[in-house]
Order: sequence, then C-alpha cells, then structure tokens
Amino acid sequence: MSAENSVNDPATDVVATSPFLKTLVLQIRGQDAYGVYRSWSDELLLKPFIVPKKKKREISVEGEVDAVTQARIMSFFRAIAARIEQETGLISQVVIDLSHEGFGWALVFSGRLLLTVKTLRDAHRFGFESLEHLAEEGEKFVAKGLDLATRFREVSKL
Repeated sequence: MSAENSVNDPATDVVATSPFLKTLVLQIRGQDAYGVYRSWSDELLLKPFIVPKKKKREISVEGEVDAVTQARIMSFFRAIAARIEQETGLISQVVIDLSHEGFGWALVFSGRLLLTVKTLRDAHRFGFESLEHLAEEGEKFVAKGLDLATRFREVSKL
C-alpha cells in the first residue's frame, strides 16, 4: 500500500468520519458517466476542493470561470442538498447563477423555501484550506438548511 493510500492517513479519517464528505464523494462519483473515477480514492476525488491561500492568490480572476470549477461548485452545493434530503426526506434542488466574472449565487431550496443562500465572489478561486475545513463548511450549510427545513416544513412542501 502506498503512503498516500494508507489506512492511517489523516485524510482517510476525515472522509470516513464526515457525513458531508461522504455525500460529496457520492455526488462526484454520480456525475462520472464514463467511470473515470471508479478506481480513484475518495481523498483523490476531493483533492481539487483543497486550494490553500497561496495557491488562491496565484489563480487569475480574469476571464470565464472554467467548467471544472463550475462543476466543483455545483457538486459542493448538491452534496448540501443531498444531506438535507437524507435528514428531512424533503426533495431539495440547487440553482447556481454565475456571471462570466465569477460573481453570483448558489441557492439550495425545497418547495418554496430557500434552505441555503451563498453569494459567490471570485468563483475562479473556489476551494477550502483543508479537508477538515471543507467538511466544516459543508456541515454548517447543512445545519442551517436543516434548521430552516424543520422550522418551516409546511413551506418546503409543494
């Protein structure tokens, strides 16, 4: 076994203990129509979400947001919607409105209820410091969405 795929790898522990990261991995694998990611480890799938501050500064915000980054943003918010669905049983949807300059909105809704609203700025640089930070941010969005979904359940039903 390689050092990167070790059972004692801290990244493996983070993914194994985070329901959000497990769901995010499922979202990424679900979009893999050609089976490219079939043999990839969960940590390798999540690696593009890790963008340290130094690397963020190197990413230009000139031009269009590339399709890979847009897919990464969509996967993140789809994982939030999926976690809310798992917990509440309410069907949740995601809408991403992103301008060519990298500004926009990410909305997670159920019925007529907005569960999560996130303003996106510099979407070219979308990413997190670490897997732990990725899991933490995802769980924050899920917790807020769950709170709204349980408090206003009648609004979330169509």
